[in-house]
Amino acid sequence: MAKMFAMCGLDCAACPALIAHQTDDQALRTKTAAEWSKQFGVEIPPEQVNCVGCLKVKGVHIGHCGECEIRKCGLERHVKSCALCDDYGCATISKFLDQVPPARANLETLRRTRQE
Repeated sequence: MAKMFAMCGLDCAACPALIAHQTDDQALRTKTAAEWSKQFGVEIPPEQVNCVGCLKVKGVHIGHCGECEIRKCGLERHVKSCALCDDYGCATISKFLDQVPPARANLETLRRTRQE
């Protein structure tokens, strides 16, 4: 599957919520709900493990997308990625990227590609 980056640089195409939604894979939803519930310390029911991707405005999204400050900011600024924002490196995205190095690498690649 091709990469599909979220606003923050995460690869949505690798996300089990997107894959479960696209393939209607109930076993993947159940497995992911159990893993995420344990990882994040909140109960996530399998029916909430569905997503169309961060950049889509319409359609189902995992719970955090509705409250994600990075996503909200990017949508308000009409950019498809933080990598394309004039304020790239702001405090909001930097704090997240410090915790998620693969997302930083994805955004840096997008920035380099844009400049070539």
